[in-house]
Amino acid sequence: MAVTSLLIAGVLSTGEGARIYLKAILAQLLLETAWSQTLAGRARTKPWPWADTWPVARLRAPAQRQNLIVLAGASGSALAFGPAHVLASATPGSDDNVVLAGHRDTHFAFLEHLQTGQVLELQSADGTNHRYRVTESAVVHQSQTSVMAPTGRKSLTLITCWPFDAIVPGGPLRYVVRAVTMANR
Repeated sequence: MAVTSLLIAGVLSTGEGARIYLKAILAQLLLETAWSQTLAGRARTKPWPWADTWPVARLRAPAQRQNLIVLAGASGSALAFGPAHVLASATPGSDDNVVLAGHRDTHFAFLEHLQTGQVLELQSADGTNHRYRVTESAVVHQSQTSVMAPTGRKSLTLITCWPFDAIVPGGPLRYVVRAVTMANR
């Protein structure tokens, strides 16, 4: 009986993990349509009628083959569907520190493999591509909010939970990637 109970618990746990992973992938497909409409000039286009967020940018990490739609507001509901823009930071494409957050086990899992010198691209809602070069990564305590502060120059900060292989989500540490602007193309 104990073995059967453990087997059922394991299957249910695996099923929930698969559901979250599939939701993250499928959401990006639905968000593509809303992003296309945003690029066509329709601001705040919701990807589905009940959504409380909308696309504000596209993040690409060519070396990691990542191409992600970025959502407005880093709330729990937005982060379930993709990386999100921290609204207190600079607007994507502006001349200061743009801060994006994402979950370590879905959309921002690639941050673990991002290296200094690699290129990140952020397409803003007006269609302009902004290129950044990764300058550093660090692990900080969640109370160290200075990583989100204005820098006075065009920069990009990506934040996710750490460690990447944690069994329990939401610990006090964050993995932070910093990047500075390159010439636009």
